[in-house]
Amino acid sequence: MKLLNESLYEIKKSKFIGYYYEINDKDEVKEIINNLKKEHSKAKHFPYAYLLSNTAGKSDDGEPTNTCGLPIYNLLERKKLVNRLIVVVRYFGGTKLGAGNLLRSYIKAATDAINE
Repeated sequence: MKLLNESLYEIKKSKFIGYYYEINDKDEVKEIINNLKKEHSKAKHFPYAYLLSNTAGKSDDGEPTNTCGLPIYNLLERKKLVNRLIVVVRYFGGTKLGAGNLLRSYIKAATDAINE
């Protein structure tokens, strides 16, 4: 596994930190998530998506259904980014963003992590 890039996006005091990894297998996903949870122990959510040549996965990690895991997965698939994982760490800023802003924020953090 290799961290390729990271990004930071802030909206209404919530922080979205995107992490973009090169991975070789599904086991690395768990290891990366566990490491991020230790590093960001005060963060509330760790949604992610990964795409490998033989499998794929995603998680909203407690956020409203399909506001982050599926859109991140669709981004990987659309750009044909195989053997890649994107995790977006969210620190809640105290203001609810609503499903639309939430979805856009996760996509922005994921896209910035790929592009920067």
